[in-house]
Formats: sequence, C-alpha cells, structure tokens
Amino acid sequence: MIDLPIDKKIILFDGVCNLCNSSVQLVIKHDKKDTFRFVSLQSELGQKIINHLGISDVNIDSIILYIPKSEYYYKSEAAFKIIKELNGFYNYLSVFSILPKSTLNYIYDIVAKNRYKWFGKKESCMIPTLELKSKFLQ
Repeated sequence: MIDLPIDKKIILFDGVCNLCNSSVQLVIKHDKKDTFRFVSLQSELGQKIINHLGISDVNIDSIILYIPKSEYYYKSEAAFKIIKELNGFYNYLSVFSILPKSTLNYIYDIVAKNRYKWFGKKESCMIPTLELKSKFLQ
C-alpha cells in the first residue's frame, strides 16, 4: 500500500522535461487552495503509483492526475481537471474541454512527442527549494 495524503490531488509529471517543470511551477503559483502535490514519474514513488494504478511505464509521456482512493486521469483530461482547480486566467482555459477528447488527446500527443525537442530536457529531475519541498512527495 502506498502512503499518500488522501486530501490532496497528486500530479505525476516528467521530472526531466522543461515544459513539464514549467507547468508544475505554474500550477504551484496558481494553486491558492493548496490542492496539489507533485511526484516525478521517474522517482521511486512515481513508479510505485503508476504500478499501483496498473499503468505501463513503457514510453509514458503523459501527465497523470491521481486522486487517492478515487480515480486517475491522464493526457488532456488530466490537464483540464488541473486547470479547473486553478485561480486566475488559467481557469478560463477549461472552456476548451468541451472539444472532443480524441481531438484534445491528438494535440496533447503531438506536444508530448515533441516536448524535449521543442522545450528541452534536464539531465536530472528538478530539486525543489526549501519553500516548495512540502509540495513534492517522496
């Protein structure tokens, strides 16, 4: 059994992807209700969670939103579920979630496939500052 906070939504992300890291920083900045916690997909805990969910980690190129003891979402559906929780302008982007899921995931897959080429890649996962450390699970 994985010991996770049940009152938080867990975002699993590619810890070496610059786009993903920027997205995590954006979520942290606009998560005024302190809803989210973060786990790198490459971490030991990230691997335990995806194994617990029964998701193959082969070529995983998606953000995953996991709501402990409840459900999980990935690709565009995860992105829109996260956006709906944010304060400010970003919340209004959720209007695009009315588009067909197949269209949204097609666009998501193009970005995911090219994320390292377009946005770059780090040599290792981001290390959070002391101020942000509590938002990252290990």
